[in-house]
Amino acid sequence: MRLYPAIDIRNGQCVRLRQGQFHDVEVYSHVPANIAMQWERQGASYIHIVDLDGALAGHSMNDEVIKEIVSNVSIPIQVGGGIRTIQDIEHKLNLGVSRVIIGTKAVENPQFVREIISTFGADKIVIGIDAKNGMVAIEGWEKVSNYNAVSLALEMKEIGVTTIVYTDISKDGMLQGPNIEHTKEMVDSTGLNIIASGGVSSMKDLEALDEINVSGVIIGKALYERRIELEKATRLFEQ
Repeated sequence: MRLYPAIDIRNGQCVRLRQGQFHDVEVYSHVPANIAMQWERQGASYIHIVDLDGALAGHSMNDEVIKEIVSNVSIPIQVGGGIRTIQDIEHKLNLGVSRVIIGTKAVENPQFVREIISTFGADKIVIGIDAKNGMVAIEGWEKVSNYNAVSLALEMKEIGVTTIVYTDISKDGMLQGPNIEHTKEMVDSTGLNIIASGGVSSMKDLEALDEINVSGVIIGKALYERRIELEKATRLFEQ
């Protein structure tokens, strides 16, 4: 099980939101690249970045910051937030990002996903499914669609998607533990590489996720609040 320390960027700063609320923000660093280097020193094998401004605006907003992170670490990086066109994907990959996460656009236009998988390969494309009570949320979590999360994942699998980041937004940034039940349903029903996100607050949560066979876990606030030591967690779950 791979651990993905998260860096959420808003106005060029490293922040955390509570339950995806853009007005409920805590700033952790004015230099996100320093945080990325810290995670690499502590044993991270991959970094997860979200351009929060991009998610809201529908196009990339923090490319300079992302570029700085890429040039300061040697481990791979996945990026999401506002990536909605082939040009956006090309641009991100040209910055040195290893793979991109597509969210809203996948819900609105599955044909687009088919196209980008055939253009860039499944290893470069991750689909982000953000859900509230099992239903898919879109547009920076501002809207809940009438799409069931597992149904969407199965549709993506048919198209050729191999990896999904599954976020339970009611849990995100709340340190109340992940939604094991919904995440397990996602893993068992799809057979895809599911990266769990949202609510991870302790080593116990990581153990519970490991038991349901997720391929990875994104850890945000629990690292910033020092509830999980990345070095110790990496040693336990990755090696």
